[in-house]
Amino acid sequence: MTEVVESRDLKLTHEDFERVRRLIHERAGIALALHKKEMVYSRLARRLRTLGLNQFKAYLDLLDGHAESSEWEHFVNALTTNLTSFFREAHHFPILADHVRAQSGSIKVWCCAASTGEEPWSLAMTLTEALGSKAQNARILATDIDTRALATAAAGIYPIAQIEKLSMEQRKRFFMRGVGAKSGVARVNPALAAMVEYRQLNLLAARWEVEGPFDVIFCRNIMIYFDKPTQKKILERFAPLLKPNGLLFAGHSENFTYLTDAFRLQGHTVYGLASNPGSRS
Repeated sequence: MTEVVESRDLKLTHEDFERVRRLIHERAGIALALHKKEMVYSRLARRLRTLGLNQFKAYLDLLDGHAESSEWEHFVNALTTNLTSFFREAHHFPILADHVRAQSGSIKVWCCAASTGEEPWSLAMTLTEALGSKAQNARILATDIDTRALATAAAGIYPIAQIEKLSMEQRKRFFMRGVGAKSGVARVNPALAAMVEYRQLNLLAARWEVEGPFDVIFCRNIMIYFDKPTQKKILERFAPLLKPNGLLFAGHSENFTYLTDAFRLQGHTVYGLASNPGSRS
C-alpha cells in the first residue's frame, strides 16, 4: 500500500506510519489510532528537517533496533500529547483534601502524568490548603515520559492568563508575578516548589524508580493512550504502591472497573484497593 501524505519535501507512506505506530507502542505503550496520521506527519516532519533527513524511513532506521539512541527522547516527546490545566476535573480536589486531612503522618502523592506541571501544582495547592502547617511534610512525586514537558513543569513559570482561573487568594498565596520584562508571567513560589519533585519516568519501564507506599496516586487522562493489556499491567503495578486505604484517581473518560480485580470504584473516577474493607463496587 502506498498511500502518502505529502508536503513540499517529505513523504509519509503507510508503511512508515505503521512503523511509527509500532515503535511508539513498544517504547511508551501509546496505541496510536489510524486517524492520527496527519498528526504524526506534522510533528515528526519538523524533527526530520532539523536532522537534515528527507525520508521517514531513514529517520525510523535511527530508532529501530537502537534502543539506546538519544533520538528516542525526541521521538517520544514529539508524539506525546500534553493537554492540561490548573484544577482540571475539579471535583477530584475536594475529595483529595478530605482524604489527606483524615490521614496521620506525612502525606505522599504520586502524579504519574505530570505533563507541564499544572496538575502537580494543583495537588500541592490542595495539600497546603487542606493540611495547613502539616503540608511542609507532604511530598508529591511528579513524573512524565516527556522531558520537554517536565522542564516546563519544573520551571513553574506560566503566562498570567493560565492562572486567571485560580482564586485571587490562590494567585496571591502561591504565585509570584513577574515585573518588567517578565510582567506577563507568574512563577510558583518557593514553598510550593519545595513540595514537588519532578522526575522522568516511563510507565512501561521494567523498573519504576519510585518509593511507596503512597496515600494517593493521580493517573488521569493517560490510560486512554494505552491498549487494554497495558492498562491492566500498569494498574496491577500501582496496587502494591498504595497504602491500604489509599486512593487512585482516574480521568473522566477512563474506567478501570473491568480491567483488574485490584481496585474497586469508590466515587466518580476514584478507586480504592479491592482488599480494603472500605472499598465498594
